[in-house]
Amino acid sequence: MIAAKEVTWKVPTSVPEGSFFYNNFLKRFNDHLAVYSEGELKLRTFGAGVVVPAFQVYEAVQDGIVEAGHSTSSYLVNQDPTNAIFAGFPGGMSPEATITWLYEGGGLESLQQYRQETMGLHTMIVGLGTSEILAHANKPIHSIADFENLKYRTSGAWAGVLKNYLHGVPTVVPPGEIYTLLQRKGVDAVEWATPGSNIMEGFHEVAPYIITPGIHQPTFVWEFFMKKERWDALSPELQNRIEDAARLTTMESYLHFAHEDMKAMDKYKEYGIEVITLDKDVIAQIRGFGHQWMQERASEQSAKGNPHMQTLLKDYLAYQERWARNSSVLVRD
Repeated sequence: MIAAKEVTWKVPTSVPEGSFFYNNFLKRFNDHLAVYSEGELKLRTFGAGVVVPAFQVYEAVQDGIVEAGHSTSSYLVNQDPTNAIFAGFPGGMSPEATITWLYEGGGLESLQQYRQETMGLHTMIVGLGTSEILAHANKPIHSIADFENLKYRTSGAWAGVLKNYLHGVPTVVPPGEIYTLLQRKGVDAVEWATPGSNIMEGFHEVAPYIITPGIHQPTFVWEFFMKKERWDALSPELQNRIEDAARLTTMESYLHFAHEDMKAMDKYKEYGIEVITLDKDVIAQIRGFGHQWMQERASEQSAKGNPHMQTLLKDYLAYQERWARNSSVLVRD
C-alpha cells in the first residue's frame, strides 16, 4: 500500500547516466534515500541532457522545471566566482581538509546560506571527490612555459587562471564530449576528474601523457538542491533522514574515489602511459596564481556590492592556513 504522503521528484544531474560520477554520487544517494526516507520520498533520476542540458541543472530547479537537481558549482563560476570556493580552485584545500571544513568548520552552513540568499535554493553535499588528474595530454607538460597557447578543455576557476596567468586557451564542453574532443586533437589537453573516474572514460586510449598532481582542482563538491520552499514543506523528520543519506553518500563516495584512484594509477602505468609529476616550484607558482585569481575576483565582487565571496574566502583561507600550519602531525604514506 502506497502511503498518501509519498512524493516523487524528478532529478537531473550534469553527468551521463551510468558514468562513474552518476553511479558513485546520485545512484548511491538514491539507493540510500530509499531506505532512509522509508518510501516517503522517491527520486526519478536522469543523466545529463535527458531532461535539461548538463550545465543548466541549477537553473532548471530555480525555474520549476524539475523538483530537485544534482550538479557542481564549477558550472556556476562564470556567473559568480564565489562558487569556486566550493567547486575547488588552484591552490585550494586538499580533500581531507575540505571535508573537515565543510562538516566541522562551518563550510556547509556557509554554502547553504549562500545558496539560499543568492538562488533561493536549499542545498546539501552529495559527493566529494579526491584530487583530479591535472591533464590527459597529447604533448608533455613540465614547465609554466608549456601552458602558453595550450588548448585545454576545462572549466571553473582553473580556466581563469589558465587564461590570465599561464596564457593558455581554455574551452569547455559537456562531460560526454570530452573523449571525442581529445581523440580528434581539438585540444592539446583535458581535465575531467580523478584517476579512477577518468580511466572509465578512456582518455588514456587517445592521449599518451598524464600530468599530476591535480593542483587545479584538489577536490570538488557536488550538491543536491531544491527550492527552499519545497524543502521547508517537508517534515523535520524527513529532512533529517535526507541529510543523513546525503552525509553517508558523501563519505562513501569519497572513500570509493580514493580506492579506485590507487588502482587506476597502477593501470595507467601498465598501459604505458607516461605520468609526469610537476616540479615543486611549478606547483607553487600555479597555487599562487590560484590564490591571486580568487583574491582578485573577491575584490571585484565586493566592488559590485556582493560581499559573499570576500567573506567566504576569508573563512576558507583561514581554515586552510590553520590546516597547513598543523597538519605535519598527520601521517602520510
